[in-house]
Amino acid sequence: MRILHFSDLHIGVENYGRTDPSTGLSTRLLDFLSSFDELVEYALVQQVDLVLLAGDAYKGRDPSQTHQREFAKRLARLSAAGIPVFLLVGNHDLPNAVGRATAIEIFHTLQVPGLYVGDSLQTYTLATRNGPIQIVAVPWPRRSRLLSREEARSLTIEQARQRIEELFAEGVELQVQALDPDVPAVLTGHVTVNGATTGTERSMMLGQDHALYLSALSRRELDYVALGHIHKHQVLRDDPKVVYSGSLERVDFSEEKDEKGFCVVDLDPSAPRGHRLQDFQFQRVDARPFLTIDVTVLPGDDDPTATVVRSIMSSDVRGAIVRLRMSLPADLDHRVREQDLRHALSGAHYVAAITRDVDQDRRTRIPATVAEGLTPIDALRLYLEGREMEPERRKKVLGTAEELVSAELDEAPE
Repeated sequence: MRILHFSDLHIGVENYGRTDPSTGLSTRLLDFLSSFDELVEYALVQQVDLVLLAGDAYKGRDPSQTHQREFAKRLARLSAAGIPVFLLVGNHDLPNAVGRATAIEIFHTLQVPGLYVGDSLQTYTLATRNGPIQIVAVPWPRRSRLLSREEARSLTIEQARQRIEELFAEGVELQVQALDPDVPAVLTGHVTVNGATTGTERSMMLGQDHALYLSALSRRELDYVALGHIHKHQVLRDDPKVVYSGSLERVDFSEEKDEKGFCVVDLDPSAPRGHRLQDFQFQRVDARPFLTIDVTVLPGDDDPTATVVRSIMSSDVRGAIVRLRMSLPADLDHRVREQDLRHALSGAHYVAAITRDVDQDRRTRIPATVAEGLTPIDALRLYLEGREMEPERRKKVLGTAEELVSAELDEAPE
C-alpha cells in the first residue's frame, strides 16, 4: 500500500510574482500549481493507493473562484484514476466565524467520488486498491467546538490554549486506543509539535498556535504519522515515523535553503502492527529557487559596480527570486550604478530587493585638552576603538604602528 503525504499547498500565495501574459495569472500561483502538478503526475504514474493532504490547501480562508477551480481540476484527475484523496482541515482552511463552512467543505458536500474531508478529531476508514486503511484525523482545533461558552469566558487566552491542547491529546488517545490492530493505521495532524523546527508558517498564522508533545502522536499503534502546518520537511521520530512533509513551494527567503517536496510511504497490510512500514522516501519537486547574494565592497575599490556585477555573474540567478545585499564604505555608495546591477540580474524571475549597508565613517571626538597629551599610538588606539575593529586585528594594527613609530624615532636626527 503506497501513500503519498504532502501538506501546506497554500494556493493563493502570490508574493514575488508578476502577471503571466499568456494566462493572466500570477506567476507565483503558477509556481504552486506546477509543483502540485508534479505531485499529481507522480501519483498517477506510480499508482499510489492514497493521497493525503495534511492541511492548508489554500493560503486564505476565502479562496477565490480561480483558486478553487485550479485545486479542483487536479483533484478531479486523481478521482478519475480511482485514487482516494484525504483532505485534512488546516488553520488556513477554517472560517473566521462560527457556522461558516471550511474552505474545503464543498468537496464533502458534492460527494466527489474518492474525496474525503477530515474536519473533526475522529478515525476515518477508507477503501483503497490494496485494502482498507484507518486514518486518525487531527485537524486544526476549533475553540468553539472544544470549549463551552462558560468555560471559554472563565479562562485566559493562555489557559484556553493549554486546555485545548489537553483536550486534543486526550482525544488522540481515545482514537488510538480504539484502532483495529489488523488494519493499517495512519495519523494525520495539522499541528505544531514541540521541538520541531518552525519557519514561515509563524508569520502566516491566522490564529492562536497550538502545540502537542511528540509523545501524544508517536504511538506504536500507528504505522505512520503524517504532519502538516510546519513548512520545513523533517523527520521527528523513526518508530513510528513522525514526519512533516513541509510545503511544496518556498514562501519567502526564510525557506531559501529548504528542500521542497512530498513523502512516499510503503506499507505492507499483511504484516503485523509495528512492522508494516516497508519504505519511506522524500520526493523533491522543482520548486522556484530563492537566492540571496551578499557582496562586500572593500575601501579603495576602483570600480565597485564591477565588483558587485562579478558576484552576481558568479551566481545562478536564472529563474530565481533574488535579493542582493551590499555592504560598502560611504564614499563608494554613489559610485554603484543600480541600473547596471539590474541588468546583470535580468535573468532572475523576480528581484525582491537591492539593499545597501553603507558603513558611515565613525569618528571619536576627543576634547582638545585631552588630545594635546596623546601619543600617536594612543590616538590610533582610540580611533580603532571607534571603528569597532575586532580585538585581534586591532592588536596587529597597533603592533605594526608601534614598529613604524619606533623605526622613525630611531632614524630621526638628534
